[in-house]
Amino acid sequence: MSAIETFLAAQGYAQASRTALPQDAGHRRYTRFFGEALRPALLMDCTDAPKVGLTPEEDLIPFLRVAAHIAGLGLSAPAILAEDRENGLLLVEDLGKETHAGLLDAGADPLPLYVAAAETLAALHAAPPPAGLPSYEAPTMTRLAGLTFLEWWWPATFGTPPDNAVRAEFEQAMRAMLDPFMGAGGFVHRDYFPANLMHLPAREGVRRVGILDFQDAAYGHPAYDLVSLLQDARRDVAPEVRQAATAAYFAARPGLDIENFTAATAAMAAQRHLRVAALWVRLARRDNKRGYLRHGPRCWRLLGEALEHPATAPLARFLDRHVPPHLRQNPAALEDTAA
Repeated sequence: MSAIETFLAAQGYAQASRTALPQDAGHRRYTRFFGEALRPALLMDCTDAPKVGLTPEEDLIPFLRVAAHIAGLGLSAPAILAEDRENGLLLVEDLGKETHAGLLDAGADPLPLYVAAAETLAALHAAPPPAGLPSYEAPTMTRLAGLTFLEWWWPATFGTPPDNAVRAEFEQAMRAMLDPFMGAGGFVHRDYFPANLMHLPAREGVRRVGILDFQDAAYGHPAYDLVSLLQDARRDVAPEVRQAATAAYFAARPGLDIENFTAATAAMAAQRHLRVAALWVRLARRDNKRGYLRHGPRCWRLLGEALEHPATAPLARFLDRHVPPHLRQNPAALEDTAA
């Protein structure tokens, strides 16, 4: 009997009905379990963690730590039902099928969903972060942006990798943009957008939004999460919805310096949109996941909006020197492969 089946049998789920959930760009696999007299549950399978240089147990620990933190704040994260750390297996509460993304795709009014998500995000950000979070500040953000933009988008566009002078100039520009916001952060989910948010109408207040996929949480500037939510790489958000959700976030955090936070938002947006626009290229070329390229135009458009703010001037100058506006798009060689 496999480790997974042994684990499920020990929890009484061996004979449960099951449905595999679609796998996204990550390495983790999820299966939904249900049946009479059984608590609906999801299996989180991290046995492929070695593909990203981790043991299965190392892959689970951040999820467990952050789940406990979110629950301790009185917010909604899946409860842990059982765990097998050695084999990278978790059985967690199934919060249902109504993601914010699914509701939006079905035509739900976006305004209340985004406002509720912003209010829950404000509650998550207002609390001190748990100890031990990895850093997601300027050095890490610069490195990760380079790993997609310089290593994948650049050679796909220009035919050769950037030289050392360009690499150094990129790092200097990114650091000059991000360094002013170092040390002003806290908990950052890093992927706080509708696909990772659950609609839980039976709960009250900020608990009505269930939070998923938080295992990569880090210490950084909270503006990054507001960018993830309201400048979504995968879907358009109407300006009036952005404005209402931003106002709700600020109302829930009255002590914020709004001018500084707005500048940080532009800087975080510029980093995220450049990194993610290039991430779609990596997924297409390395992993043969060409469908993600359809999101490229949106990311480049959002990057252009971010570059209008003075806080992003260092990166804007770098791009003006090396990447003229007509090249700020998916690499031409990949355009005809986008699904």
